[in-house]
Amino acid sequence: MNRRFASRASLVAAWSLLAVMPGSADPVERASTLADRESVNVTIYNGSLSLVHDRRRVALDAGTSRIAWRDVSGNIDATSAILDDLTTPGAVSVLEQNFDFDLLRPAALLEKYVGRTVTVVHDKPVAGHSQRETATLLANNDGVVLQYPDRIETSLDGSHLEYPSIPADLRERPTLVLDLDSAAAANADLDLSYITGGLGWHAEYVGVVSPAEDRMEIHGLVTLTNTTGTTFANARVQLVAGNVNVAEEPSPRGLRLIADVRTRSANVQQENYFEYHLYTLPLPTTIANAQTKQVALLSARNVPVRKTLELRGSESYYSNQNADLGAKLPIGVYVTFTNKDGDLGIPLPGGLFRLYKNDSRGTSQFLGSDRIDHTPRNEDVRLHVGDSFDVTGNKKQTDFKGLGGCEYRSTYEVRVANAKDVAQDVEVVEPIPGEWTIFSENFPHRKTSSGTATWTLHVPKNASTTLSYGADVKLCF
Repeated sequence: MNRRFASRASLVAAWSLLAVMPGSADPVERASTLADRESVNVTIYNGSLSLVHDRRRVALDAGTSRIAWRDVSGNIDATSAILDDLTTPGAVSVLEQNFDFDLLRPAALLEKYVGRTVTVVHDKPVAGHSQRETATLLANNDGVVLQYPDRIETSLDGSHLEYPSIPADLRERPTLVLDLDSAAAANADLDLSYITGGLGWHAEYVGVVSPAEDRMEIHGLVTLTNTTGTTFANARVQLVAGNVNVAEEPSPRGLRLIADVRTRSANVQQENYFEYHLYTLPLPTTIANAQTKQVALLSARNVPVRKTLELRGSESYYSNQNADLGAKLPIGVYVTFTNKDGDLGIPLPGGLFRLYKNDSRGTSQFLGSDRIDHTPRNEDVRLHVGDSFDVTGNKKQTDFKGLGGCEYRSTYEVRVANAKDVAQDVEVVEPIPGEWTIFSENFPHRKTSSGTATWTLHVPKNASTTLSYGADVKLCF
């Protein structure tokens, strides 16, 4: 839908004006309910921030109309609300708007009647008093204070209150009250857009590794949560991945756990959107209040993966004398795949990635999980699954010398043991600080970054392999 920034600015400015001149009568309030809704579009950003477009057909009088727009989000940022007339652009203007978020509940009703008259009904009548009495509610501070014609009481034991009516500023649903000025009486298609908290989304992935551990089936899910106080039925849902700056962001609320779901619907549509990525769910969905649900994001089969075993070190011991650097050190298990080809190749929103593999009986077993960042197409996704049980490492510093000033020479022995019945390749990854040189080694290293040396050791089955190397390090800055 095209929007003109000038008309938006004039509508926002008009909200600061009074709808009715002094001395004039207020217009009669007319409710707009979900029965008037023609469509709703919800765009959910990372960080419990959303943009809602609520389109309704509303009957307007010529001149001023007061519309109680019910079932808006209870976390609406009312200052962000913008109303567009889609039938005759410019024919309807906003004079005043009020967000009534004080919802009807016993405590709120009691508070509104402080200083007013209520009827006290004695469920257990007391001798000398009638069953129904009129009293003034004097206060509601840690309990009620009631003034009867002949006494004051502070208890409602065995009694309850009756109220003559519901105050106008208490609503059973979150409601935005709009005073509108219309050029003519009409049934207008109005679009109310606003920013709200209480809606959130995040991505979750399930990967099933093949028996040969060289392929993986991936299912992506989008988890939607709604704590806004209202239901968005048959909503067109769009998701924005990226970090959007917000001057004042609504506070997030707690989320609930969900049941397992299967992904069998079509993949979402993805498009570049400013400096973000926009995902549109293929079908309308209902996001009920106080609900967490999942919908399919993507499904991809036969994705090539690479499993690596890595013994990762620390830069701390290159400038200090530390003889014993650890026995039976854990060797991390990593699974890597490239986001390209087939059903992949769309930017992947960040989220939790769980890995499974079927056992000999065909029952899937959990391997581990990791979190991924937002990943553009053609980039690698690297998952730390856990640590190897049968492959371990022993590391020690065999010599250390200070060469004067800020220069150090040290040598190391890294023994990798493999208790498996098949040979394993293990990468020994050493982050080395400052300016460094490997002056001796029994296996060749690769300089995988400016501060990292990596060796690949082939370890036979039920055997061990030992790496020996020496490093000169200069830490002068």
